Formats: sequence, structure tokens, C-alpha cells
Amino acid sequence: MLKEFRQFLLRGNVVDLAVAVVIGAAFGALVTSMVEDLITPIIAAIIGKPDFSDLTFTINDSVFRYGSFLNALIAFLTIATAVFFFVVVPVNELMRRMRSEPPIDEATRQCPECLSEVPREAHRCAFCTSELQPA
Repeated sequence: MLKEFRQFLLRGNVVDLAVAVVIGAAFGALVTSMVEDLITPIIAAIIGKPDFSDLTFTINDSVFRYGSFLNALIAFLTIATAVFFFVVVPVNELMRRMRSEPPIDEATRQCPECLSEVPREAHRCAFCTSELQPA
């Protein structure tokens, strides 16, 4: 049982997941610091309020702390933007360059009868069995 547990821990996806969680936590702390120490003071210089967490309103003795929500929203949008531009865009570009197969559009065509995708060289549609004109 100990051997199986060791094999489970040493599988690539478990180690990758652990590294991703640690890096994600560190990245989140970095972006949170950037929001609190840079972006919020810039907004405060424009608007005049240095910290949004003090913003509240009260209805029937219930306090709504919308300022904390604004801080969290700014942090979320900043993290999402950073992840998009520093992770998603480069990975998509790398995957586009690494793709070795031809694009699907060049290898297939549409059947005029049933609108299914069929291989370009096909003489008969595999879905509706209609005869196709040569490509």
C-alpha cells in the first residue's frame, strides 16, 4: 500500500498540480500586493479615496460593505488580466506554432445536402450517402 501511495505521489500530474497550486498562491499574493500598493493608490489619487474597504451604506441597521467588494473586484480583474496576457496568450501562441497537423478546414469540406463535414477526397457523404462532386 505504501508503494502504491508513493507511485501516486510521483505521477506527473500530481506533482504538476502541486506546483501549480504553489505558484498560483504566490502569483495571487503578488497581484494582491500590486493592487493594494499600486493600483488602489492610483485610483485614490484620481478619485480621492485611498482605501475602498471603508465604503459602506446602511439600510434598516444592516451594513453593506461594498468597498471591500470593490477591492476584491479590482484584485480579481487584475489577476484575470495578468493570467490572460502572461499565461493564456503565450500558451495559445506556443500551441499554434507546435501544431503539426493541417487545419481542419483544409482537410474537410461540407456536404451540400446535410451540411456535415466530410473528407475533401470523399465521393460520397458518410452521413447522408449523397454523391459529392470532386473537390
